[in-house]
Amino acid sequence: MASLVELVRAHTDLDADDVAWLQLLQADWQIIADLSFADLVLWLPDREGTGFWAGGQMRPTTGPTAYVDDIVGTFVPAGRRPHLDVAYAQGRLVREGDPEWRDDVPVRAETIPVRRGARVIAVVGRNTNLLGVRTPSRLELSYLQTAADLTQMIAGGHFPVPGQRSDHADTPRVGDGFLRVDEQGRVVYASPNALSVYRRLGLSGDLDGLRLSEVTRELVPPRMRPDEEALSAVLGGRANRDAEIGTDSVALIVRAIPLRPHGRLIGALVLVRDVTDLRSRDRELVTKDATIREIHHRVKNNLQTVAALLRLQARRMDSPDAKAALEEAVRRVGSIAIVHETLSQAVEESVVFDDVADRLGAMVADMGSLGGRVRVRREGSFGVLPSETATTVAMALTELLQNAVEHAYPVADSAEGTIVVTVVRTDGRLTFTVDDDGQGLPTGFDLAGSSTLGLSIVGTLVESELGGRLTLGPAPSGRGTRAEVEITV
Repeated sequence: MASLVELVRAHTDLDADDVAWLQLLQADWQIIADLSFADLVLWLPDREGTGFWAGGQMRPTTGPTAYVDDIVGTFVPAGRRPHLDVAYAQGRLVREGDPEWRDDVPVRAETIPVRRGARVIAVVGRNTNLLGVRTPSRLELSYLQTAADLTQMIAGGHFPVPGQRSDHADTPRVGDGFLRVDEQGRVVYASPNALSVYRRLGLSGDLDGLRLSEVTRELVPPRMRPDEEALSAVLGGRANRDAEIGTDSVALIVRAIPLRPHGRLIGALVLVRDVTDLRSRDRELVTKDATIREIHHRVKNNLQTVAALLRLQARRMDSPDAKAALEEAVRRVGSIAIVHETLSQAVEESVVFDDVADRLGAMVADMGSLGGRVRVRREGSFGVLPSETATTVAMALTELLQNAVEHAYPVADSAEGTIVVTVVRTDGRLTFTVDDDGQGLPTGFDLAGSSTLGLSIVGTLVESELGGRLTLGPAPSGRGTRAEVEITV
């Protein structure tokens, strides 16, 4: 399905400011659809003047839909739906006409010109499934009146409101709690859900006729609410913004949209949502996250202690083979400790692996028996890896680097060497190669028959734990060896 920006670029002459205005409208048009009990469709005028393109669609959560199928990207020629032509050409709301029948459902079609400044840049079609219409209650009448005020504001260029957007991803919707206040900030109507929210704050009576800001001040302690000016602006319906308020046991988000259907403030729509459970879960997640990071930190410390003990033991060994084996164990433990150290500092349970890979390369080069003659360089990016994958990849990379340092460059040879780690990540696949410029593989070498511990470890990690593939062969340059690992991420 094409996006609004793609449809605008392909079919219209609207500029970037026009698109920004339409995106502001779409950010809040779920509210209008719910208040209207109707589907909304954004129609974009074709640059050739031959009709309209459907650039967006929103279904109501408060009533049945009038559109079974998605229509974004479809084209309506001029003349097929006269309401669109009239609303766009004359810049006025069009409501007259008989209901349309779609899929055996009667639909009342209305059109709202979207005005920006002195120009009409699009048309919003409002389509109500009449099978869901019944004798309206006071709640529904309040919804419909507020929807009528908002649509008049759209036609007059007073909505959407530029500037500050909602700061909360969990901003309230119509069904969470609906209040209508007059120009003095007094409650004209409060939905049952809104009344329930205020009862949780401690309200004992009704809200009708009361100043919402004054009631809220009585219920919410000063330390749990924004500054007095912001509170009055939001709850008085003068500012198009939201705020979070509450008590020690209840948390609310309130959102105000001033109503100016003819340019003059007549009141406001105020939406409220009880986010107590969400904030409780947020606190639990923060605590859990801190606990997990502390666990990773302690695991890292324990691994470093194990590495130190192995290093001490290696110094007491007289056998060169035993000492080399313990030093290899130190490097293996160290590679895992680096991953846990990174996780202890991360917010998510994932690892930006490039830093880990660079530290592993430096560690292997510094601890090798060649006195720092081998340099490790990385090309490409590993990106972000899940913690489980990162640990296994770190161990496999360490073994491949160590294998290259030990076997590619004879100790008696004084020449320096370079090991290049090349990384390619595309379409869920991660491939990295370790190329050295050393003496190459022995004649008749067979990976399947190799008894080298390091290669055995890598093969097990890559194939069993990562479900990937390990290959070993001559480097493409003709000198040295290439080890290649390919896994799914």
